[in-house]
Amino acid sequence: MIRYVADWVLPIASPPLRTGSVDVDDGRVVGVGPLDAVTPAGATVVELGATAVLPALVNAHTHLELSGLGGEVPPAASLPEWVEALLARRAESGPPDATAIRRAIDEARASGTGLFGDTGNTLAAVPILATAGVAARVFREVVAFPDTGAAAIVDAAVEEIRTVATTGRVRVGLAAHAPFSVGRAAFAALDAAIRASFDGPRSIHLAESPDELEFLLTGRGAWRDLLERVGRWVPGWVPPACGPVDYLDRVGWLRPGLIVVHGVQLTDAELALLVGRGVTLVTCPRSNVWTGVGPPPIDRFIRSGVRLALGTDSLASAPDLNLFAELELMRRLAPSVSARRLLACATIRGAEALGFADELGQIAPGRRAALIAVRVPRDVSDVEEYLVGGIAPDQVTWLEDPESDTATR
Repeated sequence: MIRYVADWVLPIASPPLRTGSVDVDDGRVVGVGPLDAVTPAGATVVELGATAVLPALVNAHTHLELSGLGGEVPPAASLPEWVEALLARRAESGPPDATAIRRAIDEARASGTGLFGDTGNTLAAVPILATAGVAARVFREVVAFPDTGAAAIVDAAVEEIRTVATTGRVRVGLAAHAPFSVGRAAFAALDAAIRASFDGPRSIHLAESPDELEFLLTGRGAWRDLLERVGRWVPGWVPPACGPVDYLDRVGWLRPGLIVVHGVQLTDAELALLVGRGVTLVTCPRSNVWTGVGPPPIDRFIRSGVRLALGTDSLASAPDLNLFAELELMRRLAPSVSARRLLACATIRGAEALGFADELGQIAPGRRAALIAVRVPRDVSDVEEYLVGGIAPDQVTWLEDPESDTATR
């Protein structure tokens, strides 16, 4: 058994402990509390000093298959403009770059991430994640607009999933790309496939840009223009004439276990509906700025009571996959929100959304001992506020991670 002793321990589900300890045995947390607890017989005590011990962070939304495009798709004035540039660059670059994927995972892990919510049009990241010392929920994303061949597209995605080797820590499911790129028949086919074959959450990009709202209401605007340019528009398609949340409700997708990503354009009424249906919202602040949709309304998200998790999106729309950098922007966007609430977005809320709540996201007996120690000033008085103020990777050390060969023992 190991007892880690630090100036600060952040269980996440309860307030920080000033001079606390975490007991670990056989890769699991067996105790957490103030230092006055009796040291277990035979335990090795590791004094960490001026550090804060946290559970591994949770990146609830990224696209690892795009890691080879880092810095190659410049910021844009609108999401359709950025997506068109991304599509062109992907067509030029060929299959996902396995070396870039592994490098991105390693760099994210170096800044404290231990669980990924990864979304891709391929499953290229799955075997790499399985050997990278992390956990993941990988969503095989379906694009099928409007409805031609929807069932066959979904069947092919399901068969692709069946060909990859998964483990208890790398789990694979299905996702719809977005309301403007998935037709009604594809939503129905995906729903049937998920119910039949996959035990876990589903995901979709939702209410990301004003162009999405215009397209769903009228069938016109920048998304239609882009669909026409790429040869995917079908004359006669009838828009649902409603907002994105109502649309998901109509096609039967608004239910517990759904993860919606971005949500920058969500109204208060739509947020209330997400709350009522037990949906999790993942915000990706730096990516939203990069892709031209603007910073997310973090204050409104928090006030609504929606389950809010945090992601980085991909290296094609963010400079790195450092969740502490996302927390820093969240803090600037929402100065009145408590640091504790923000830290929960990067830990326990993501673990819950991705189906790993029994394993990760907090420091508690029975959870996996995937722990990080962040170097902090010895005289820091509000450690939570310090942690959301921007942490560099060289401040982060991994302690005990049962999934990694590089854990400190």
